[in-house]
Amino acid sequence: MEKITSFTINHLKLLPGIYVSRRDKAGDSTITTFDIRMTRPNYEPVMNTAEVHTIEHLGATFLRNEPDWQDKVLYFGPMGCRTGFYLLLAGDYESRDIVTLIREMFLFIAGWNEAVPGAAARDCGNYLDMNLNMAKYYARKFLNEVMDHLTDERLRYPED
Repeated sequence: MEKITSFTINHLKLLPGIYVSRRDKAGDSTITTFDIRMTRPNYEPVMNTAEVHTIEHLGATFLRNEPDWQDKVLYFGPMGCRTGFYLLLAGDYESRDIVTLIREMFLFIAGWNEAVPGAAARDCGNYLDMNLNMAKYYARKFLNEVMDHLTDERLRYPED
């Protein structure tokens, strides 16, 4: 079997950043999958499930309510390796196209001081596995280390 695309990226060279992971066709439409890499794979500790789950709830809430993008958002959710998230958008985009959106999403998460949306037994299958303080920590870390120092190296996958 062939390796899937995400397994062909050299994770030893991959830095936290915003990357176009793939582009797919669905009929006449293009779907762009973004790799929002929050921790450096195999160098930094992975995020725990509680903060990943909280970022997922807050990020999805922000994205699906953002007036300019809400109709283009198909999916926002965690990577199994717990080093980041995938964002799928309807349309053909580059990493630079979503820099402002991602900055605003992480500012939203970093500044959230209320109950986590959907963190109730009726709304979520694992509502107790949440950690808002750590989600805010990772959001601030991404803003400080990635968004405030954005370079092409953090917008394009490394050459192998």
